[in-house]
Amino acid sequence: MILDGKTVSEKRLELLKEEIGESGLYPRLATVIVGNDPASQMYVRMKHRACERVGIGSIGIEIPSDTTTEKILESIAKLNRDTDINGILLQLPLPGQIDTDRVINAVKTEKDVDGFHPTNLGLLMSGKPLFSPCTPKGIMNLLADYRIPVAGARVVIAGRSIDVGRPMAALMTNADATITICHSRTRDLPAELRNADILISAVGKAHFITPEMVKPGAVVIDVGINQLNGKLVGDVDFDAVKEVASAITPVPGGVGPMTIATLMENTFFAATRMS
Repeated sequence: MILDGKTVSEKRLELLKEEIGESGLYPRLATVIVGNDPASQMYVRMKHRACERVGIGSIGIEIPSDTTTEKILESIAKLNRDTDINGILLQLPLPGQIDTDRVINAVKTEKDVDGFHPTNLGLLMSGKPLFSPCTPKGIMNLLADYRIPVAGARVVIAGRSIDVGRPMAALMTNADATITICHSRTRDLPAELRNADILISAVGKAHFITPEMVKPGAVVIDVGINQLNGKLVGDVDFDAVKEVASAITPVPGGVGPMTIATLMENTFFAATRMS
């Protein structure tokens, strides 16, 4: 079974558009992008297009790559004060000279629709999330839409990043799964991965996950976005692994659209809380 994130996200965006229309609210999202990285610019454009589609207003703040941490903090402070702005999205990664932690921490918790502020991550870990990071939350929504049971499942996550691996583990724990997080120091990684009923890969290495790492019948979620021979591919060797897995996400068209849909949902939720 192909877990079609594009179709599920389209359905969720249509429902959200109706909800926003009936609410009488006009949610607004501000994006902050530093520099002119083509991939980051493309992601921001996609987010603005999604906003337009569902009835969320959006503004884009573009800052030159040779900026300072203080300059970005000034822009964030302005957006924090603006009562018309419900959500602030900081497009990562930031240039090397920027103190990324300081900038993330400066975003007002109730406008942190990306869910990366330490307070929001802490609430998620405590089992009482306000905003959850969009990619892990999108994965939970995708599994729910396909009625793939999580409670009691053995979930193995490859990658321990703060934007995917760790919050993914928290969401799965909150949903009563049994979690293993793997990383570069994990001993006998293939053996750990083969234990998974649900295998989630967020390592950022093209075709890293091969069929012998996957238990027959496992659900495989591919978070990776990599370039290989001019093509966009995931962490999972899709053509080979789909013969072993019971369900699998494609790249592109799997997790990515769910991330954007979740960002829109988080922004609307922020607007309802501020109204």
